[in-house]
Amino acid sequence: MMPWAQNYDPAGLALVSSAVATVPVLALLGGLGVFNLRAHTAALVGLAAALAIAIGVFGMPTGQAMAAAGLGAANGLLPIGWIVLNTMFLYRLTEEHGAFATMRDSISRLTRDARLQLLLIAFCFGAFFEGAAGFGTPVAVTGAMLIGLGFSRLQASGLSLIANTAPVAFGALGTPLLTLAAVTGLPVHELSMVVGRLMAPFCLIVPVWLVVAFGGWRRALEVWPALVVTGASYAGAQLLISNLHGPWLAAVVPAIFALGSLVLLLRWWQPATVRDVRSFDRPRAGPAPDPVVPSGAMTAASEPSPAAVRTAWQPWILLTAVVFVWGIPTVKAALDALFSLKLPVRGLNQLVLRMPPVVPAPQPEAAVYAFAPLSATGTAILISALFAGAILRIGPKQLAGCYWRSLRSIAPSLLTITAMLALGYVTRYSGVDAAMGLGFAATGGFYPFFGTMLGWLGVAVTGSDTASNVLFGSLQTIAANRLGYPPLLMAAANSAGGVMGKMVDAQSIVVASTATRWTGAEGKILRYVLAHSIVLGATVGALVLAAAYVPALAVLVRP
Repeated sequence: MMPWAQNYDPAGLALVSSAVATVPVLALLGGLGVFNLRAHTAALVGLAAALAIAIGVFGMPTGQAMAAAGLGAANGLLPIGWIVLNTMFLYRLTEEHGAFATMRDSISRLTRDARLQLLLIAFCFGAFFEGAAGFGTPVAVTGAMLIGLGFSRLQASGLSLIANTAPVAFGALGTPLLTLAAVTGLPVHELSMVVGRLMAPFCLIVPVWLVVAFGGWRRALEVWPALVVTGASYAGAQLLISNLHGPWLAAVVPAIFALGSLVLLLRWWQPATVRDVRSFDRPRAGPAPDPVVPSGAMTAASEPSPAAVRTAWQPWILLTAVVFVWGIPTVKAALDALFSLKLPVRGLNQLVLRMPPVVPAPQPEAAVYAFAPLSATGTAILISALFAGAILRIGPKQLAGCYWRSLRSIAPSLLTITAMLALGYVTRYSGVDAAMGLGFAATGGFYPFFGTMLGWLGVAVTGSDTASNVLFGSLQTIAANRLGYPPLLMAAANSAGGVMGKMVDAQSIVVASTATRWTGAEGKILRYVLAHSIVLGATVGALVLAAAYVPALAVLVRP
């Protein structure tokens, strides 16, 4: 079978081709955010549009387009769907047993203030899970925990998504930057240094942004010591580790350091007015009076016993430890050696050619499905959940029943995730993604800004900073060389800009809606986070643009 070469300008006019390439994305996001379609319906509409554009406009053979969709769907089920299913299983297990309520009460004992709970869980815990596992794990876990603490479904979903930005470039033990180095040929340590420097100010900004989005500026200023400690400890640790060590631990260790710093602060400081989560509800009739609690007013009568608290936290401590160990490259390699399969996709593997100017020379695209159930993060979560069942003394029959209820509740979400990934793979193998990227690359002197937003778009479409780096990393370096910008800066900008697209990618939104048991409301979640994502992404773009032209900022790209 002869290879098929991608054509990035089927219309004969680059601007028109780039505009047509956006149709699948517009169909997906428009279905969610404008027409309020159910997520799985919007995903299927977007997939149908992607297939129509790939086959009818870009000329991709029908068989190859369908094979690409199948490969994407398979990757949607494993690893992404597998993570969501088993996270929901663990959450249901602890909730039905009552351990989740005990854990919630213990957090409330540490602080009853919803703003501080948000920093502890959405930002610190979320950053740890992103650094250790990535691929939807942090949003699934923190969304479920925030619901248990009394946050509304919209708050739990949207705020978990906003928080899951600062650590994304270094997620899954540095996988996005390791991948970026592989596709660009740039040194991984230098990429880590530049991304760490670009992200440092945003590690300070995101905790503040998170609390402001939750309660407004006035209430955020009431907890400014916690915001300063959390942001500064995380930003400082990430900057040091990314520059002195590399990308592998540049999300995990800062998350632990920020969590420890915040807990130490709370031992001797609490805000003058402790605001319960109900303080931040906004009825349609207008704002209600703030139900506030004087600092220190928590009663011992409502506190769970120390033994109950230890038992309630054990499943989540176990989850943290197992997921971290599972993410270590040597452990993954050992598990894959026990059992894993590399399954080339017939009719697609090595039969699609990436073409210049996206790559320096025609390059065949691999299409291999990695079936590695043992090393999958979802398997680590399942093992943690089964051990949690033993800790909580739940019998096999009850475990099986809980698992079935979890599977049944997220079935529509699994369909959505498979359709989302299918859409992303069709755009990748058809060259539709590259046509969009070349449209951004034609912006000349403003390319540093729009190149950063290209990384944002890549994550918004694929749901993965790693995938965005695969798609556009090489294009970024080629365009940078042509236009006279540092290739290191633009490759790093692709990853740094991409982190802000994480909160609007449909896959993450579906994970959030599933974790908070709010399936069908994905459009509301998208509308909640969209402006935050665009503004933060544009701010990263403005920093990259300044770094390209302002000599004083040249230090950002100096190895």
